[in-house]
Amino acid sequence: MNARETLLAQAAKRILITDGAFGTEIQRWKLSEADYAGSLGLAKDQKGNNDILALTKPEVPESIHRAYFEAGADIAETNTFSANRISQADYAAEHLVREINLASAQLARRVADEFAAKDGRPRFVAGAIGPTNKTLSLSPDVNDPGFREIDWDHLVEVYREQAEALVEGGADFILVETVFDTLNCKAAIMAVKQLEQTLGREVPLMLSMTLTDLSGRNLSGHTVEAFWYAVRHARPVTVGLNCSFGASQLRPHVRALSQISDTLIMVYPNAGLPNELGEYDEEPETTAALVREWAEHGQVNVLGGCCGSTPDHIAAIARAAASLPPRALPQIPVATRLAGLEPFVMAD
Repeated sequence: MNARETLLAQAAKRILITDGAFGTEIQRWKLSEADYAGSLGLAKDQKGNNDILALTKPEVPESIHRAYFEAGADIAETNTFSANRISQADYAAEHLVREINLASAQLARRVADEFAAKDGRPRFVAGAIGPTNKTLSLSPDVNDPGFREIDWDHLVEVYREQAEALVEGGADFILVETVFDTLNCKAAIMAVKQLEQTLGREVPLMLSMTLTDLSGRNLSGHTVEAFWYAVRHARPVTVGLNCSFGASQLRPHVRALSQISDTLIMVYPNAGLPNELGEYDEEPETTAALVREWAEHGQVNVLGGCCGSTPDHIAAIARAAASLPPRALPQIPVATRLAGLEPFVMAD
């Protein structure tokens, strides 16, 4: 079986678990700038460039992958959220994008295969692609609404470079996550479709939207329903929500997406809301109890954690979901479904 078929087969048996946050786990190591920079000799300060650790201190992401698999994760997300040419330009490391993604995917693949070999349970690697720090839909200049810092073709090329290295390194899926701009996501979809043509095989997609306000829209203004109608042509193996808020605030939006999507639903919320110091205080059992509600209502297939979540959170979520059946994929009637900022279903 290929990666899509294997994931679907596992998801038919139980609720699967994806991993948790990387950034907050990396912070626990209290790394210095020299730790990040290594011997690469880059022109800018590397403090906070988490993705570069695949090259300069790989034992850090490796230990985090191991901790999440030990906690019960089925899916490892590569530590490559900002490993694209646009984001790495902030660190004068754009020329290392391919190396970073290749090394990150290889590292995650090796650990995943090691855990799979121990117990025979498949482990998966999702090549994580963040939204970059640019947006195709909105102008950064309030006085010039038509201005864009980047164009479509450039962003497709940026995503293509990253996706290609992740797949070469052994990623099973490309996870386009924290989608704040639906048009950015569509550029990533095109990049992966181009890659499929080059490789002559499918590269399954996972798509994950992030909400920027409690009304349930992302930064480009799309509701979760409109987002799904805008991207469903890509046949993602999972669609869902990540980051955004804590689990309690995501409840109505998870329900809405679950009812209209004929693919797996993957949700990995933040561990509550940050406190005044920007830290996350929600206890693992609290997060687990909140996401368990979605599982009890048959709304999710894959659960995990985003900002502030730890291996303890993932272990608690895995325990909470272990006895509950996975969501059954709904039979969606055939219709013309379109999206502006709102969903539109064409009447008969």
